[in-house]
Amino acid sequence: MQNQDNDNLVEVRDLKMYFTVTSGVVFQKKVADVKAVDGVSFSIKRGETLGLVGESGCGKTTTGRALLQLYKPTSGEVIFDGEDLTKLKSSSIRGFRKRMQMIFQDPYSSLNPRQTCGSIVGEPLLVHKMVNSKNEYREQVEELLTVVGLSPHMMNRYPHEFSGGQRQRIGVARALAVKPSLIVCDEPVSALDVSIQAQVINLLEGLQEKFNLTYLFIAHDLSVVRHISDRIAVMYLGKIVELADRAEIYENPIHPYTKALLSAVPIPDPEIDSKRERVILYGDVPSPLNPPSGCVFHPRCPISINECSQAMPEFRNMGNDHWVSCIRA
Repeated sequence: MQNQDNDNLVEVRDLKMYFTVTSGVVFQKKVADVKAVDGVSFSIKRGETLGLVGESGCGKTTTGRALLQLYKPTSGEVIFDGEDLTKLKSSSIRGFRKRMQMIFQDPYSSLNPRQTCGSIVGEPLLVHKMVNSKNEYREQVEELLTVVGLSPHMMNRYPHEFSGGQRQRIGVARALAVKPSLIVCDEPVSALDVSIQAQVINLLEGLQEKFNLTYLFIAHDLSVVRHISDRIAVMYLGKIVELADRAEIYENPIHPYTKALLSAVPIPDPEIDSKRERVILYGDVPSPLNPPSGCVFHPRCPISINECSQAMPEFRNMGNDHWVSCIRA
């Protein structure tokens, strides 16, 4: 695990999130555990954006939700501004809810269709008792809508009257309402058109600079992550296999899985694209119900050796704060 310092807003240490699979209707018997997140460690500095990437089902969203305590972690520590959230009772965690928010992936299902835009954005203000009058409530909702690029005149419209990009802006405004320090962005642009993706990414960057926000940006699109992130963590089957500065990880990828991901990113220039090395992965991703022994990537790794199947490699610093979990590194 990387070194910790006082500049960190979030420190995640050996986080595990297992979901129990049972059989039977009346007498439920435990069959196995789905190891969605299995020993993840990272930190996020104040005002920084950490990109978390990996293919579908690798545990990215579960990591974000466990960080926010929407899921109670099986084990590990989630230290937010010096406080270990995993040791707090539910009543105590409520006080931290204002400082940690989430932008959800689907702008269609994450908004209540029976609430108006103004009610959706203003609800956190009422829940956390942050306004004292109707006028103050309305002023703050109008200001939030303006900040995310929506007209205050849209307050009385319902979600179905907005486009996908506008709905995601409503989700951003809702997250900003309680003035958080940390926002977990769970693939916030994956359901949007490419042109709208750029607008939302630019909005998030502008808001980060204006309000000194810290982001955990979850995505599977490496080009988007490169644009917005300061550092990038690559995840595979519940484990982080590589973590480094964004420039370092794109220019000098070490883990074979990271190389495979980068080789799949399309390049508009056909001349450059024809010269780069292609990394083809064979086989399917193993099931988190029964992960492979040793390095979780070894069944699909093009450079694996016998030792790779015997023990999980140490997550070590290769220099320049570039962390890799691979014995061949």
